[in-house]
Amino acid sequence: MPAILLRRLGSFALTLVIASLLVFATLDLLPGDAAAILLGTAARPDTIAALEQQLGLDQPAYIRYLTWIAGAFTGDLGQSASYGVSVGGLIAERLAVTLPLALMALVIAVAIGVPLGVAAAARWRGAPDRAASAFAQVGIAIPDFWFGILLILVFSTTLQWFSAGGFPGWQEPVAALKSLLLPAVALALPQAAVLTRVTRSAVLDVAGEDFIRTAQAKGLSERRVLWRHAVRNALVPIVTIIGLQFSFLIAGAVLVENVFNLPGIGRLAYQALAQRDLVVIRSVAMFFAGLVIAVNFLVDLSYLWLDPRLRARR
Repeated sequence: MPAILLRRLGSFALTLVIASLLVFATLDLLPGDAAAILLGTAARPDTIAALEQQLGLDQPAYIRYLTWIAGAFTGDLGQSASYGVSVGGLIAERLAVTLPLALMALVIAVAIGVPLGVAAAARWRGAPDRAASAFAQVGIAIPDFWFGILLILVFSTTLQWFSAGGFPGWQEPVAALKSLLLPAVALALPQAAVLTRVTRSAVLDVAGEDFIRTAQAKGLSERRVLWRHAVRNALVPIVTIIGLQFSFLIAGAVLVENVFNLPGIGRLAYQALAQRDLVVIRSVAMFFAGLVIAVNFLVDLSYLWLDPRLRARR
């Protein structure tokens, strides 16, 4: 087991290094002068040179990369040129909105998708299966930002149960959670649809195995066979898609956060890109990449806990 963890950690570290090189190289090769874009076309050459020196753009690429990586280990990601504050603090502040939003959306997606997928597999080709398939097709087809606009029209404009956007801050926990509910539902619908299909397929694949027929022959109830044997042995693909969905919900919330005017990390990425704030863009892009890699690493380790046969092969 320790050897497995060491191999996984080595792969995790190598992937992070490669991702950091790709993020840095991609942004460094973008055309145009970032300092000139930030200051505008009417800026004086000496003012542009001073900003380039402040941002470290006058240094060689490898020096900038090593400085960025060293700062990441110490928590110093540099200063945002457009916001005038620490990038690390800026990301942490925005993550306080995006992380609860993603967790709420994931809980809603799992609460809908897994039971619906299990019910569809248990009543294959029956009414629950047809209903689950219809929900999955509709959910996958509807963009989350469009569904968010629809939720605003119904629950904010017409019924006036929720605000149309904005975030009051965590000083008012109830109001904060209420402001995140509609965007969480908008994000959760497509993910619940995907999870429904994956759960249905995974449980149906397991349902034909010999151990399921053995459990049925022992006289176990249908419910116990379904949840204790079929669902339990179908967890690997289900956990895989849940891990991928969590990464997507954080990294892919740009449109929904803009629809609901939420000060999250997705909106930060959009604003930084519009303002050509390379220091913020680079750190946010690396945060997204690191999050995806870390979640995949944890999901990979969870396989060893979910399926003892994988541990026996190592």
